[in-house]
Amino acid sequence: MVKAQIRKQALKDRLSINDKDYEFLNAGLLRQFVTLDFSAIKTLHIFLPITDKREPNTFLLIEWLAEHHPEIKIIVPKADFETALMSHHEYLGIYDLQKNLYNILEPQKGNVHDGEIDLVLVPLLAFDKKGYRVGYGKGFYDRFLENINAQKIGLSLHPAIDQIDDVDQHDIRLDFCITPTETIKF
Repeated sequence: MVKAQIRKQALKDRLSINDKDYEFLNAGLLRQFVTLDFSAIKTLHIFLPITDKREPNTFLLIEWLAEHHPEIKIIVPKADFETALMSHHEYLGIYDLQKNLYNILEPQKGNVHDGEIDLVLVPLLAFDKKGYRVGYGKGFYDRFLENINAQKIGLSLHPAIDQIDDVDQHDIRLDFCITPTETIKF
C-alpha cells in the first residue's frame, strides 16, 4: 500500500481503540521501553502525544525516565507550521505545556536545545518490516532526523505492516520500533 492509504487506515484503526485497550497498549509500550539500555543516553528527544488521535501516551515514558534516569535530559519539540520545521526545548514538566492551534502540546518556557541528541522517540501512524514509517505527511520528523546522528526509535500501538510501497529518498529509516509486545531492530 501507499502512504496515503496506510495513513487513512492507520488513523481509522487508532481512533477505534477504546479507553481500556488504549491503557493496556500503552502499558505494553512502557514494559518494552524500560528494557532499553539507557547507559549511554544523556539527551532524549520525545514527542508529546495528541491524545485525541490516540497517539502513544509518552507521558508514561517521561514519568518513568524522571524516576529511574533523572540524569537524562528530556527534549520535546515545538512545530512551526509555516516552515514545517521544529525547534527543540528542554522539558520542564506538564505545567509548561500548552496546546497549539492543532491541539498539539508544546513547551512554552523550556530553553531551546541546540546540542547533541542521543536518542529520538519518533511518532508514527504505521511502520513496515524494513523500518520505514508513515507519519501525518508533513515531513517534520524526516527533516529533523536527516540532520542528526541519534538512535531513532519509533513507538507504535500496532504491529508492522508488510511494506510501504512509496518510500522515497527523504524517508528516514528507524533503528528500532517499540510495540506493546516487542522491540524490533531493523
